[in-house]
Amino acid sequence: MKNTFSTIMSFLILIVLAAGVYFIVQTVRETAASAAAPFEQASQANQALQTQVAQLMNPTPTIIPDPVTYINEIRALARLETIQYSVEKVITAEVGQGTFGFAFGDKLLFVAHGIVIAGIDMEKLRPEDMRYDGSVLYVYLPPAEIFIATLDNEKSYVYDRDTGLLTKGEVDLETLARQSAEREILNAALEDGILQQAQRNAEAYLIKFFAALGFNTVIFPEE
Repeated sequence: MKNTFSTIMSFLILIVLAAGVYFIVQTVRETAASAAAPFEQASQANQALQTQVAQLMNPTPTIIPDPVTYINEIRALARLETIQYSVEKVITAEVGQGTFGFAFGDKLLFVAHGIVIAGIDMEKLRPEDMRYDGSVLYVYLPPAEIFIATLDNEKSYVYDRDTGLLTKGEVDLETLARQSAEREILNAALEDGILQQAQRNAEAYLIKFFAALGFNTVIFPEE
């Protein structure tokens, strides 16, 4: 009987101890959570502040097109494009490359890709430029001209740039390089004979065109 009573008492003591330990653990957890709450709030506030600062320092561009569109001019075109050149040109633009170039100089290497399109403006073909004599159609064709000479901005890029430690960037080298590249690309196409080739292509095309209509055609360059 005495042993049974001791066992029961030991069991009750264990239960009381377990309950006490559980109560202490829960109290510690709640106290720790209460103590950490201000730090978590401060951390969240700090993260929000960092996000706002990042947005201010690196804003995302917002593009808002005006809903009103103004069409200033409409022109009817009768251009016969007969040739296109794709040209690549490397341009070096530099400023302040003297003794103190390391401090005040600016230099860039620009790789330009451009297109040049040439052909005949058929609007310049007058009624008196076409004469039908017997079974032959005589055509005096206007001279070929350049329609488009421009850079392909998706393919053109600054390959390398070396800016001095104290350079203020007062000269927009990239803009100057692009302007020079457009001129050089046009000159390269002209030197390669783009206008002569455009004229020959136009003549060949029109001879086939008029032949399909049943005309025996002779084409001359405009006098």
